[in-house]
Amino acid sequence: MLKTHMKGKYIATSICAGLMLSSAAFADTTVRMLHIETDPNVLGVWNEIAQDFEAANPGIEVKIEFLENEAFKAKLPTLLQSRQRPDVFYSWGGGNFQVRAEAGLLEDMGNYSKGMQANLSDAGMNAFKYQDHQYGVPYMVSQVGFWYNKALFAKAGVNADEIESWDDFLAAIDKLKQSGITPIAVGGADKWPMHFYWSYLAMRAGGQQGFESAMRDEGDAFASAPFIRAGEELQRLAALEPFQSGFMAAGYGEAAGLFGDHKAAMHLMGDWDYNYQAQQSVSGKGVEDKDLGWLNFPALKEADGNASDTLGGINGFAFAKGAKPESAKWMEFFLNEQSQTKLAAIDQIIPVAKGADAGLQNPFKQQIAQNIGNASWHQVFFDQALGADVGGVVNDISVGIVTGDLSPEEAAEQVQEAWEMR
Repeated sequence: MLKTHMKGKYIATSICAGLMLSSAAFADTTVRMLHIETDPNVLGVWNEIAQDFEAANPGIEVKIEFLENEAFKAKLPTLLQSRQRPDVFYSWGGGNFQVRAEAGLLEDMGNYSKGMQANLSDAGMNAFKYQDHQYGVPYMVSQVGFWYNKALFAKAGVNADEIESWDDFLAAIDKLKQSGITPIAVGGADKWPMHFYWSYLAMRAGGQQGFESAMRDEGDAFASAPFIRAGEELQRLAALEPFQSGFMAAGYGEAAGLFGDHKAAMHLMGDWDYNYQAQQSVSGKGVEDKDLGWLNFPALKEADGNASDTLGGINGFAFAKGAKPESAKWMEFFLNEQSQTKLAAIDQIIPVAKGADAGLQNPFKQQIAQNIGNASWHQVFFDQALGADVGGVVNDISVGIVTGDLSPEEAAEQVQEAWEMR
């Protein structure tokens, strides 16, 4: 799945499936599920799941409806307050989800989620719980890390296995530059790809306790030392000029294509980039498996963060206010181990259903699933976790540090000011 900011071609699908919970109470009911998925392989599996659901449970029609990503984000706030709102809609964990819960726009399905609670990961379910109310359910997880080109690393004499610390990473950047290789592709124009750097560095500097303390407004919160250090370390990276020429005019798609065309050694991006960098490359093949590697974000020395902590997404579906009880039954079927194993088998998602990761065929997806499973802390993207307004500032200051327009202290202060005004 592509990160929330990524745009896709318009693909609309409507799937009808039947379900009968009891012959009297749930006959002829329609459950509407609104989504942004564009991959035809994923939609094909969804169709199979819906057909299985229909065969086992006649009586409820499930309509799966599509909205393009940007249109979805623009129209959803109004849609959720209208009579045309869906029962279930695609959702990202974090600030926007909580805002909708606080505004009374979501339905608590806790009484209907016992099966999902047993079958889905605790971290995933908690991401869609607010004040002990289960307003949604997880669908997939993702991790951000460095995709790298083994051939370009070898040409520069860089050994990925020896990159453990941030200092090691910066030394590798220097080696790549000396070999005439662009170290990193980044879509600076979109801003959110740059926020991965500041976010990960803040995690490595302060750890989970530091982040949660900031969210509880303890001490200097987001203006405290770990967040300032994140800016300082990002400043060190920027001083090496590691990005492609004109990176601030490039979007995510252009950066992915640059990496896919073997014109940059690394791309800090989520697991979804495995397919996207190939799609955006001139050849359509991108960096193929024999030359492709994955590197977790390095550790910071003399810091509180754990090197195994991961940054990524926990995406799922939320229940709109007034959602029918049958929609919870549909979600339980849609997210059971059998259904999620089918999706895992086409290597399009990292599933949240317990045991479904056994269906993953791609070794990169397997590795990333293990990374998330072994992490003591999996943090949702900062620009989602902190809400749209604060998240936008995080994106802005990450770019500002790299371009030299902001000092690390100024950047941290701006995040804190936005946090106080939320």
